[in-house]
Amino acid sequence: MVDLRFYFDESVELAVSLQLERAGIDVVSAHSLARLGDSDDNHLQRATDLERVLCTYDQDFLRLAAEGTSHHGIIFAQQQSASIGGWVREIKVIHTQMEADDLLEQVLYLSMKS
Repeated sequence: MVDLRFYFDESVELAVSLQLERAGIDVVSAHSLARLGDSDDNHLQRATDLERVLCTYDQDFLRLAAEGTSHHGIIFAQQQSASIGGWVREIKVIHTQMEADDLLEQVLYLSMKS
């Protein structure tokens, strides 16, 4: 069993990765890696190289996945319906119910339902 590890791009609030990190989940972010302003291609490549699931609001990552760009998984949420607490709750559930291989080359859409 290989635990999921996460990479949050700069579009997702820093508070999400900080709260998940405090909960013991293996998380890095564009903020913590000092990679703000990097291209989407570079973020996705870095997440893949680090064997991490990329978490984002940015639809460009959906396009990259549809074009066949290899990745260790993408978790996407609509920014208008998302919240910091929603991200934290849903990532905690995903972390306990899935393994790294479950999301390999997959895109998961978060609903952020209460």
